[in-house]
Amino acid sequence: MTGSFTGEQEADLYVWIRRFENESDRESLYAAVYQDPEWKDVIGPKVGTLLDRERMVVTRLEPMPKSVLR
Repeated sequence: MTGSFTGEQEADLYVWIRRFENESDRESLYAAVYQDPEWKDVIGPKVGTLLDRERMVVTRLEPMPKSVLR
């Protein structure tokens, strides 16, 4: 994880920034987590009840050359 933020004035705003070296790195890390039986059988179902998926926004970003978050 690269960063985790909450809204100063929005009680329900949460921003989570994750960083991957490249697409292959992201795919292998996703598979390691989301294909694990513990995630699929125990953690994932619980997490699903805590998220408001209708309001979630997932955005993939590219850092600018001088960004400290590279």
